[in-house]
Amino acid sequence: MKVTLISIPVLDQEKALQFYTQKLGFLVKKDLPLGGGNRWLTLVSKDWQDGPELLLEPGPLHFEPCKVFQDALMDAGMPWTQFDVDSVDTEYDRLTKLGVEFSMKPTEMGTVKVAVLNDTCGNYIQLVEEL
Repeated sequence: MKVTLISIPVLDQEKALQFYTQKLGFLVKKDLPLGGGNRWLTLVSKDWQDGPELLLEPGPLHFEPCKVFQDALMDAGMPWTQFDVDSVDTEYDRLTKLGVEFSMKPTEMGTVKVAVLNDTCGNYIQLVEEL
């Protein structure tokens, strides 16, 4: 068994697409219309194009429990998921220059360094560097 797809709920697929590609640097893998203005929209890491796909899921717009959970995580300041990076400090500097807002600046926590950003689509995302 292996993970091939990870879903992240977004409030606006187009806004999420712009953020995740233009700011975070992901690449579009699939972009297929599903009807009703929804898309099967997956992204991959530019450094691991055959790796797991990230589905930008319009779930909060169509499934109230998803929206409730997403809102609860935001209210608690908890990240929806995490992305591994080579250097949290480098990514923090690069992304702040692009206007990305962070709720947690780079912070060492034992064997990792973390920072938490707001994806502007209803989620906090944690960046993690193994030390």
